[in-house]
Amino acid sequence: MIEIQGHGVAMITPFRENGSIDFDAIPAIVEHLIDGGVDYLVVLGTTAETATLSQQEKKELVDTIIASNSGRLPLVLGWGGNHTLELVKLLDGFDLSSFSALLSVTPYYNKPNQEGLYQHYKTLANHSSLPFILYNVPSRTGVNIAPETVLRLATDFKNIVAIKEASGDFQQVQTLIKMCPPGFTILSGDDEMSLSMILAGAQGVISVIGNAIPGLYSKIIQHGLNRNVEEAYTLQYRALDLIRMIYDEGNPTGVKVLMEALGLCENHLRLPLVEASDGLRLKLRNELKNTISS
Repeated sequence: MIEIQGHGVAMITPFRENGSIDFDAIPAIVEHLIDGGVDYLVVLGTTAETATLSQQEKKELVDTIIASNSGRLPLVLGWGGNHTLELVKLLDGFDLSSFSALLSVTPYYNKPNQEGLYQHYKTLANHSSLPFILYNVPSRTGVNIAPETVLRLATDFKNIVAIKEASGDFQQVQTLIKMCPPGFTILSGDDEMSLSMILAGAQGVISVIGNAIPGLYSKIIQHGLNRNVEEAYTLQYRALDLIRMIYDEGNPTGVKVLMEALGLCENHLRLPLVEASDGLRLKLRNELKNTISS
């Protein structure tokens, strides 16, 4: 899993004003990320507004990103949900040949207990030909996967190789790093906490802010991994206000303002998400200029 370390970006889905996917914008976005030194791309994650995409749209979006990437960066496919058996059916019918790993969020809304989480991931792992990255984001799903359950999964299944940890609980992060076996990868799922997590022993991040400032954020991550602490924190504090600001009205609401400001796509989202307020849009544009120019 060395290739799924460092800086991964959870890609946005660009939309046109009429709500359709702007497939023409995707090649430029992919080039922007590659030029920014990103280590791998995550397709169909939360930031892609995947919950609002039809199965046909997902296939077309995946195909367009694969073509634009042209084998240059590893690709990770977001593949999670709260209907375990349906996920298995969808997995069996999907061409995974272009992907290096799957990213699978904990089941949402159902609120399974720890045994339910274990059995869910056991079922998926037994049906997957690819390595699996667990995704823990309790603020969205309503359930937290405990470090003990992560350890159990990492021990019992060779293809469960990593976790994207976005609980926001640094004590839990440290427990994960301490408990998990060698070779199991801890990835940050929180842009602001990534550097601290890496310095504590995590191996990278799957970011949102990297969509807009991949070059700067890649440097932060690499400095952290190389233990260049002073250099890493200098850049971290340069980007900190922007990192915080993009989440003020939800994700990917903020980062899409930045992508429009950079000329990469239009600023449109699908309901139930709505575009950023005028006040936030102005603040984001100004802060982007400050961050890039400083």
